[in-house]
Amino acid sequence: MAIQTDRSASPARLASDQLVAGAVLLGSAALLLGALGFQYLGGLAPCPLCVWQRVPHAVVIVLLLSSFFRLSTRLALALAALALLVGAGIAGYHVGVEQGLLTSSCDGGLGATSLEDLRAQVMAQSGPACSQVAWSLFGVSMAGWNLVASLGLAALAVFGLFRRPGAA
Repeated sequence: MAIQTDRSASPARLASDQLVAGAVLLGSAALLLGALGFQYLGGLAPCPLCVWQRVPHAVVIVLLLSSFFRLSTRLALALAALALLVGAGIAGYHVGVEQGLLTSSCDGGLGATSLEDLRAQVMAQSGPACSQVAWSLFGVSMAGWNLVASLGLAALAVFGLFRRPGAA
């Protein structure tokens, strides 16, 4: 199934695509603002992986805002879905680090070839270790909730791309 461009889409389809794009945009904006709120209002310093998880949401915001002005909405939705899947991958990796299933360089677990290298990594680290869960809800960390939300937003973007033109 080919992805239509905005030029070949009907006005109703274009409006529907923009509605989906707006919903995905608001979702990513809410997640990013929530993370910043936890940091600046709640006093929870982010670890390096937490900061990396914010990047895909910022990319989604820029892509989908540009779709309202210049970029094809369908192309923006496709790229947003890809960015959200990357974000879900980062969040999934972070959950693995939090659960002790994976190691991360922000915990000093990778890249140290000697005791001096490990000491230098630990001394250079700013913020909490990536393996520490700073906040959780129902036993799920922020990284876990970001994984769920990113997958949900990616699914919404893909749904917007591949639904039949007459479907709501």
